[in-house]
Amino acid sequence: FSEGNATLKVSNLGFLHYALVTVGTPGHTFMVALDTGSDLFWLPCQCDGCTPPPSSAASAPASFYIPSLSSTSQSVPCNSDFCGLRKECSTTSSCPYKMVYVSADTSSSGFLVEDVLYLSTEDTHPQFLKAQIMFGCGEVQTGSFLDAAAPNGLFGLGVDMISVPSILAQKGLTSNSFSMCFGRDGIGRISFGDQGSSDQEETPLDINQKHPTYAITITGIVVGNNLMDLEVSTIFDTGTSFTYLADPAYTYITDGVSTFSVFVWSCFNRGIFMP
Repeated sequence: FSEGNATLKVSNLGFLHYALVTVGTPGHTFMVALDTGSDLFWLPCQCDGCTPPPSSAASAPASFYIPSLSSTSQSVPCNSDFCGLRKECSTTSSCPYKMVYVSADTSSSGFLVEDVLYLSTEDTHPQFLKAQIMFGCGEVQTGSFLDAAAPNGLFGLGVDMISVPSILAQKGLTSNSFSMCFGRDGIGRISFGDQGSSDQEETPLDINQKHPTYAITITGIVVGNNLMDLEVSTIFDTGTSFTYLADPAYTYITDGVSTFSVFVWSCFNRGIFMP
């Protein structure tokens, strides 16, 4: 991003990881939550059903994205290939969207827009560029979004073609990859087009084409000296604060120990995991 590639975990904003992004003309900067578990990037926009960032989030310079204040903003028509809710709009109206999330009763809805996202190369002499992307203009948020989580918007990093990494790759601006690392102190980084290094270890992703997500296959769990052979697909989701396990893995672990630690991947690279 033009504001740098740093990420920051903010405990009083849903224990999520955030980054600063700048969009529109003139540019306005938003502190958005980074979410590999969803695809759409959205910002609160002309929003009656939203909560402004609390005073503790004053580092976010802008609260709402207003299309009429950006000279490069365009609405996305219903006949666009990116419009997934064509049945809910006419051919002359803007394409609506609605994203529903795992947290109870949590959603964002509004309409799609196109505008510029400001990026920078990571060279010794950085070059800045404007990437035309698509994102949601969020008019109504519900659930966790009204309780401090992602008050300034959410940056979906998923597999689908509407995600920003996919759009950047389609436009030939980056390779179809990105990486993120989260440090123990809550400070990390994100980089688009990062293809990793030749000497890193890899864990292949198990992507279901009908419902594409960043998933890995767990083939075993060890509790103490006891090994449980199993095969279960697990989603890697930076927008979820906790680790969730389904049976039989959950029962096996809870029956085996009264207290246990879960070690989570510290780095993520689209296409591979780097433990």
